[in-house]
Amino acid sequence: MLRFVSLAVVALQLAATAAFALPAPGCPRKCGGVDMEYPFGIGPNCSFSDGFSLECDVDDTPRLRLGTVAKEQKVEVLGVDLLKGKIRTANPIASQCRLQEKRLVNTSWAGLNATALPYRFSDEDNRFFAVGCNVIAFLDGTASSFDDPILIGCMSTCFGNESSIGRNGSCSGIGCCETPIPRGLSSYSPDIRPLQADDNKRCSYAVLMEAASFRFETAYARTDKFYRNSNNGTVPVVLNFAVGNETCKEAQMRSSQPGRGGSYACLSAHSFCVDALDGPGYLCNCSSGYAGNPYLPDNGCKDIDECATRNHACPDGMICTNFPGGHNCSCPQGEHTSNKTGVLICESNLKRSSLPVSVITVIGVSGGLAIVVVSILSTYLMRQRKALADAKRSYFKQHGGLLLYEELIRSRQLGNTFTIYTEEQLEQATDGFNDSNILGHGGHGTVYKGIVPSSSGDLVVAIKRCKLMDERNKKEFGREMLILSQINHKNIVKLLGCCLEVDIPMLVYEFVPNGTLYHLIHGGGGAISFATRLRIAHESAESLAYLHSFASPPILHGDVKSSNILLDESFMAKVSDFGASILAPNDEAQMMTMVQGTCGYLDPEYMQTCQLTEKSDVYSFGVVLLELLTGKRPLCLAGPEEGRSLSARFVAAMREKRVDEILDEHAKSEASCELLEEITQLALECLHMCGSDRPSMKEVAERVGGLRKLLHHHPWTTMQDTVELEEVRCLLGGSPESMRFEMDATSSSGY
Repeated sequence: MLRFVSLAVVALQLAATAAFALPAPGCPRKCGGVDMEYPFGIGPNCSFSDGFSLECDVDDTPRLRLGTVAKEQKVEVLGVDLLKGKIRTANPIASQCRLQEKRLVNTSWAGLNATALPYRFSDEDNRFFAVGCNVIAFLDGTASSFDDPILIGCMSTCFGNESSIGRNGSCSGIGCCETPIPRGLSSYSPDIRPLQADDNKRCSYAVLMEAASFRFETAYARTDKFYRNSNNGTVPVVLNFAVGNETCKEAQMRSSQPGRGGSYACLSAHSFCVDALDGPGYLCNCSSGYAGNPYLPDNGCKDIDECATRNHACPDGMICTNFPGGHNCSCPQGEHTSNKTGVLICESNLKRSSLPVSVITVIGVSGGLAIVVVSILSTYLMRQRKALADAKRSYFKQHGGLLLYEELIRSRQLGNTFTIYTEEQLEQATDGFNDSNILGHGGHGTVYKGIVPSSSGDLVVAIKRCKLMDERNKKEFGREMLILSQINHKNIVKLLGCCLEVDIPMLVYEFVPNGTLYHLIHGGGGAISFATRLRIAHESAESLAYLHSFASPPILHGDVKSSNILLDESFMAKVSDFGASILAPNDEAQMMTMVQGTCGYLDPEYMQTCQLTEKSDVYSFGVVLLELLTGKRPLCLAGPEEGRSLSARFVAAMREKRVDEILDEHAKSEASCELLEEITQLALECLHMCGSDRPSMKEVAERVGGLRKLLHHHPWTTMQDTVELEEVRCLLGGSPESMRFEMDATSSSGY
């Protein structure tokens, strides 16, 4: 019977091992000075899977390259950290150079696509850098944590002579800029755009690289020293790797179920797995007290003999005894352990027997130490609780909470329903900010769905956790919240309250259930009538005109785009996301701010002057109007350079009198030529390069309203106006109560 059981165990082990591509005998263990360990391998049957297969190129110097990437994208591997799940590779630098005749020459683009491989760019180790003068660089890529493509970037400017270009080691936006990358990024390509014409011969560079390997020098901004200092135009970049597409638990369950095939990679007898943080898959590691390769079967993880080291863990005079996974410390025969002085030592048994009172002393000392420890711990917890309360009071005061609270008490008599929430209330409303309650991610923060109590019962709200806030906004936050809370317009998302007792305040908005205008236009649900497009444009223009002309003081939105226009139960437009909004400035110092907004919608005059005005919102609204008229996205980096910007294509089409080529077919079939001519002319005026030549939002709203009236007087629109709402309902698949939109994770949540 024992022999039968032993044979069965051996058979099961062989069956589990056979499910894996274990390294064949004779596989190379080193290439170009880089150690190679399984699951990586060079040659047939030497790696865990195709994603871990590498090639050794010996044409010049032995180097290690990723063999599963397309040939023209092979990358040199600089090192592998097996237990941390990281692989360090060489990444080419993208460059764009100019001659004195202002012509672009020597333009080279770089990038890496590892989507089909078990690799993601490490968001902890890497940053996207741009080096040069008056340049804006973009990173276009895909990430496992986002459904849509990622587009991030930064801007580097230069002013005056060399002495004004920052300082060595500081990448602050002058001569150099940097931006973090999202978690789970698996592919990217860079794009470099000059901000203005330049008479000097100089180059600009962009690259995703290891942050620890980059140190800015002022000479980088105006010379090619950054490129020359690199290794043949390449710099280090760190990739995270993971095994498979399952979690640890799923892989273990699949491996243990008969007939389903083994896929669990942690084969060592003393190993465990951890789920990858930036995407699907997992990593293997050795258990505590063991070291080695957890991906190899049997003794891949070997016991660490702590007693064999010169400075083992036992105090002097004690005997160290090693055992699998740990060790023991004991005293020689005739002695016992003691910790009278707080350090473990050995004492003679004779001394203990001759002084029996020492037992009482040890007990007394131990009891006293226990009392002291409990007292210290209690004092520490009380101080921590007090420090937390003090911090909350400090944040509340810092964000203008006292002023806001006094004003709210005074305005309660006028019916103001704005509420100041505590952090605990919002945590309870969102189930501890559970990921299942996330409505979307935006450039300014994450939005959660929550339920808060109100006088009329439970109220569904949208709670926004902002990412950052500058010092000016902290000082003015309470005053701005008071002003924003008084906005009451049917086409603007209502701000219901805020939480001020945290480092970065949280905002509470009314919940708008039917998604964004972006998804209505680009979601692929079907045709949208021209009457519906014109109505949404009019409602959006009305809300912006209210902010500019009737709010006191006037408010600039700063990030007008289709994903910031929500649709309520009746599919009425509601403008949202005041994360980039500012109160209209009253002096020049307040006018200067960092460029922010969304590519494709940014006012070109704002890009040059960093001065946000109400005409910046007019330009962005013009782009939204183009989306409604054409059904096209505002920015497409995949096409030729001259056709990437929707606004640039539209202006060129208007100039060449071929605008009907880019208008939506349904819009052309439902609207008269005179109406289309009026609305396209209005869009052209909104997109004027000079802000002073653009109409005000009030004028835009009046003109769009007039066009709506003109549309309603046509005989063919009578039936169309009657079924307009029903058409949108059918388009999106149900009644307002049953319809929901998937939130756009890259553009913003809409709030």
